[in-house]
Amino acid sequence: MSTATSLDRLLDPVMSCFTPQVAQRIVDLRLDPELKARIEYLANRANEGTITPEEDVEYKDYVEGGDVIALLQAKARRFLAQHGK
Repeated sequence: MSTATSLDRLLDPVMSCFTPQVAQRIVDLRLDPELKARIEYLANRANEGTITPEEDVEYKDYVEGGDVIALLQAKARRFLAQHGK
């Protein structure tokens, strides 16, 4: 089983907590500009090969967290579509 599939299955029970309002708030989540800039900075350093080990750990945490949020947003969009929103 792939990691994405495992994570998807792990988060399935979260959908039982959704209301249309909660699902919409999850869909609407956006990074604040300061955090977005930090992630872009780390991504550029990673792409250039100049990222420090500490920055690499931080960047990977952001990437993993972003994956979880993206999956939750996909589930929230699915919930809204199934509930006519």
